[in-house]
Amino acid sequence: MGYSISIMLAIFLTVCAIDVFRHLHRDLRQFDPAAIAKLETKMWRSYYEQERVRLFLELAEMLRTQSQFPFLRSYVGAYCGTLAAFLFKNGEKRADYEKVLPVLQIFFGMIRNTGRVDFDARRAAVLELDWWIVHRDRAFYPSGALVRACAKACAFVYQIPVDSALVHGELRTTAMIFRDMRADSGFVTEADWTYIESLLRLSYQSLRGALVDTVVNPMPP
Repeated sequence: MGYSISIMLAIFLTVCAIDVFRHLHRDLRQFDPAAIAKLETKMWRSYYEQERVRLFLELAEMLRTQSQFPFLRSYVGAYCGTLAAFLFKNGEKRADYEKVLPVLQIFFGMIRNTGRVDFDARRAAVLELDWWIVHRDRAFYPSGALVRACAKACAFVYQIPVDSALVHGELRTTAMIFRDMRADSGFVTEADWTYIESLLRLSYQSLRGALVDTVVNPMPP
């Protein structure tokens, strides 16, 4: 009996490892702009309301439905993404912020292993953190810095020219700044969140169009 359980456990762990780590070469460009905007809006709300479990579940759903992650991989990726988000949220200076880089690198490594596009997960993590920092400290950056930082992070993952992602970055920036302004005024209403979702939907529509028009650098089989 003990031997049989050991075999079953070994098979189970092997299946789990395959689900989480194997290369899949799926097309990450095949996302639904409306669906991803709706999920991302929910994730923003969860983040600012400090609802970690809710954010974790929403991110897992996004990774499964919009980035084509396998079931277990979506939860491991969501754990890494949620951990990175709240490590950053609780940071106070750049040294604190940079503690998220190892977790973000794992997160982007999973994206790389799922998709067809070849990119450096470490560099993707750095670019992602860059726009997080610019957003938080944008008063210390020149006008347009957040737009450019968002565009660079997105363009690197999809391996497209930065200029192709600028509209995406501009609309995301508009949504972020609008949310910040409404929060600073006292609260963010349901109508505000609906407007934010509409901006994110337009941003992902723009990105989807840019991806259709651009030949990406495929990962070798």
